[in-house]
Amino acid sequence: MIKTDKYGIVFNKLKSNILEEWNLYTKHKFVQKISDGSLDKKLYLKYLKQDYVFLIHFSRAWALLVAKSKSVNEMRIASATLDALVNEEIQLHIKTCKAEGITEEQLFKTEEELNNLAYTRYVLEAGYSGDFLDLLVALSPCVFGYGEIGLNLKSISKSDNPYISWIDTYNSKEYQEVCMNIGSLLDEATQDRLGKDFVNNTLWPKLEKTFLIATKLEIDFWEMSLKPE
Repeated sequence: MIKTDKYGIVFNKLKSNILEEWNLYTKHKFVQKISDGSLDKKLYLKYLKQDYVFLIHFSRAWALLVAKSKSVNEMRIASATLDALVNEEIQLHIKTCKAEGITEEQLFKTEEELNNLAYTRYVLEAGYSGDFLDLLVALSPCVFGYGEIGLNLKSISKSDNPYISWIDTYNSKEYQEVCMNIGSLLDEATQDRLGKDFVNNTLWPKLEKTFLIATKLEIDFWEMSLKPE
């Protein structure tokens, strides 16, 4: 059982309320196929292309989070995450696809599938219509879910797994530090805005719903990734 205590109090509270959906996300068939190396390479490349498009919109959402910050610390963590997305995670997708003959220009022109569009626009809408906390909660299932998946797969996957570089990315010290920093940010932002007894604040149910929907959209993203182009 992978522990995510270091990801913060608020995330673990949100997660504990929807364990069935969370497990469907973090232990999805797509993830299992990554884990044992049995995922069809064509599906993996399709996933990377769609995830590249996703990360472009995800980066815009983190930029919006910087704009909605109300403290220097919030801006610092949000902008550092944005930098990691644009200059590290997206670059990994570009490098992997380039090795398979897919150029960055082709990646950028990838037609966004409906499951992808639904997820990215939901997150952006959470930012446009809500505040810093609304957007951060909508962003969090992706961040923490991939961190948990990375920890779990590293503990059970073999070193000769063809997808070990993907696993290593999300298991890495650097990515785990991102999860811990964002976990601290989520704790501080929640308690600052809703109080220490945040679960009894009238705004808490809205955040729970946002977290649940974003998690379900992650499940839909995996489902999309298992279907051939």
